[in-house]
Amino acid sequence: MTFQPRMQNKIHGFSVTKGVNRRVWNGIVADVWDVDCAPHSGGYYVSRDPRLFILLEKRGPGSSRVKLSPRAHGAVQDTEKRPISYVPADMEIWADLVDVHSLRHLDIHFDVETISRRLGDDLDPQRLANAQLLFSDERLLSLAELIAAECVNPQPLHDLYGDGLSLSLIIDMLKLTKVQPRKRSKLAAWQLRRAIDFIEENCLRNIRLEELAAVTGLSQSHFSHAFKASTGVAPHQYQTNVRLERAKYLLVRSEYPLTTIAVETGFADQAHFTRVFRKNLGTTPANWKKAQIA
Repeated sequence: MTFQPRMQNKIHGFSVTKGVNRRVWNGIVADVWDVDCAPHSGGYYVSRDPRLFILLEKRGPGSSRVKLSPRAHGAVQDTEKRPISYVPADMEIWADLVDVHSLRHLDIHFDVETISRRLGDDLDPQRLANAQLLFSDERLLSLAELIAAECVNPQPLHDLYGDGLSLSLIIDMLKLTKVQPRKRSKLAAWQLRRAIDFIEENCLRNIRLEELAAVTGLSQSHFSHAFKASTGVAPHQYQTNVRLERAKYLLVRSEYPLTTIAVETGFADQAHFTRVFRKNLGTTPANWKKAQIA
């Protein structure tokens, strides 16, 4: 399912002038907003996912203040000196704008689970929880400008372009270093048993990774790595192996035609069954059956 930001806000005095320019990539959503502001405008924002706010342009003699409670004094968001804020998930941010005519800003929301899976490692919860409000970084600003330009591009480039820029920005902002190879811990005996039982009971349908993670109480990334460390294969391949074992049993112990065996073991059709069987066992189901009988 495509990631969608889960944002709530209560604002006043803003008017979107050009619509929202949104691009959706793999676990990342980037929005460029152009808004006109009343003499006094503001409100609060809270999101269930982490996000980056980059103020690209501010017009007017006044200032915008960012604060963590409605009654706090807050700090001025200087367009030139401190235009960037990283806001952790579930952190409420308030803004007050006085005599600001218009704003243009880039919001980047990201799904922690998806980004962790793409990077091959769980993101540090401490880094994710540490807010970074009102700072500047030339590299982040350069990336933000390129991302914003791609968001409003009437003829977008290949998805890998904007996706790569956005992922690079997240990596740089969180100061993520190269993942060092490490030995993955295995599932506990009870977790492995639950996962295998679940796969065997549900192998005739497509099992989602999140279902297996849920029955073991782990994140999807942690479960996937630990399951492979325990069994030597990924969860999807294990399910395929279970289907193939059932198929081999039916090939030897029944007179069902291949079309029936394909359906009985969860494959889309005979062609799909034959293709997967050959890929994993090096021969077709029919030839395999002949070899067992000979």
